[in-house]
Amino acid sequence: MKRIIAHRKLLGVDKTADLKELKSVYRNMMKEFHPDRFINDEDGKLVAEEKSKQVIEAYHFLVSIAPETIEAALPEYTATVTNSQILHFSYEKRILQLNFVDGSSYEYFGVPENLYAKLRNSDIPARFCRRHIYHEFVYRKVAKAMEA
Repeated sequence: MKRIIAHRKLLGVDKTADLKELKSVYRNMMKEFHPDRFINDEDGKLVAEEKSKQVIEAYHFLVSIAPETIEAALPEYTATVTNSQILHFSYEKRILQLNFVDGSSYEYFGVPENLYAKLRNSDIPARFCRRHIYHEFVYRKVAKAMEA
């Protein structure tokens, strides 16, 4: 969740920002921090390059968790979590990553450590995730499924 908050703060948007607003803020910030604006200022150019990288990362991240993006990808997500088994899972800093047999991977944000411990000790991780993870946490896709 800290990552989400940090990206929203960087772009100056709140959690109600839609894709249109994100795109507008992103474009305006990229105009302001584009390295080509600092032709004769080498230090300013380096700062602008770093800032533009941060803005790009924040924009892409927030777009990936936006309600519109989640809604558009819901049929694919539902097919993956319903039909594909969990191959591997990992946990770091309240972020749970699930890797599926079909090659897709999803990150779930704000997962409490005690819930991850229960997942680790679960006999059937897929059933546990259906009950406690899949539709309970903000998530984003980090890898696409392999094409058949």
